[in-house]
Amino acid sequence: MEKINVYEKPTCTTCRKTVKLLQEKGYEFDRINYYIKPFTKNKLKTLLKKMDMKPSELLRKNEKAYKELDMKNNSYSEPQLLDKMVANHDLVQRPIVELGNKAVLARPVEKIEELFKQTG
Repeated sequence: MEKINVYEKPTCTTCRKTVKLLQEKGYEFDRINYYIKPFTKNKLKTLLKKMDMKPSELLRKNEKAYKELDMKNNSYSEPQLLDKMVANHDLVQRPIVELGNKAVLARPVEKIEELFKQTG
């Protein structure tokens, strides 16, 4: 089996549930705290492509940073949103679970199952 990567914020409840589920199922995986090892623009673009998502679909809209940047009232392009997400990690939904050429936003946690069905 290919390596599983979990991009997380360890204090996030959904991230902790994701890690617990993977451990219970006996999967080996790497945990990447993207606050310590930040996303590069290229890495976030790659993950978005693997999830078949646009930056606007991965945006955390309930975050303080979203409100502070008045993102609701600004018409940012997808590339501009990507830049803002790379610059401010709080804007990125989590956790993201990556396996080979596929990835899922594990919200809810059960979405991980889709990843294993996709990869066979």
